[in-house]
Formats: sequence, structure tokens, C-alpha cells
Amino acid sequence: MFLARFSYDVLPVNRQRAIDFIRREIEAAQGAGLNARLLVPLTRGQGGAALQFEVELTSLDQLEQVRHRGTNGPGGEDTGEWMHAFSEILRAPPAVEILRVDERPTP
Repeated sequence: MFLARFSYDVLPVNRQRAIDFIRREIEAAQGAGLNARLLVPLTRGQGGAALQFEVELTSLDQLEQVRHRGTNGPGGEDTGEWMHAFSEILRAPPAVEILRVDERPTP
């Protein structure tokens, strides 16, 4: 299994709007049958992300599906429209980390 983690840097004034956008991402991922969640860091290192979106993938091929969803968002809204609105409040492009989960069998 893999985890894709998207880290977003937003100003405190835009935090709630960013949370609302990330919740839309979660709904879209869950609609595609993926397990996704919002991570809210309790501490932030210098230059650290304000919010994170994490999604579990069974294969790396699913990453393209997550990054370029062609589905409609909640209420029939086009994903491209709300993702564009989200990008307007970001201070920098999102950082993306891809991690492989070590699922070593226990003895």
C-alpha cells in the first residue's frame, strides 16, 4: 500500500476555506473508493504545511486518478472549478509526498 500526502500552505485567514476545499477532495477520493483523510498539524516547523490531505493507494497508478480527477464535485460542481478556487488561496503549490507502507508480516 502507498500513501500520497498533499501538503498545503495557507494563511490563517484562509484556513477554514482551505479545510472546506480539502473536505471536497476527501469526498471525491472516497467516491472513487479510496480511503482519504484531512490532517491538521498541531505543530508547524518553519515553512511547514498548514494542512494536509492524505489518501491510501493500492497502486501508484491511482495517483493520477487522485491528482487529475475528472469527476464532478459535491452538488455537481466541476472539480476543475473548485480546485482552481482552492489554488487561489494557496501560498505555494502543494508539496506531494508518496510513501510506501511497510507491511512486514508479524512473526
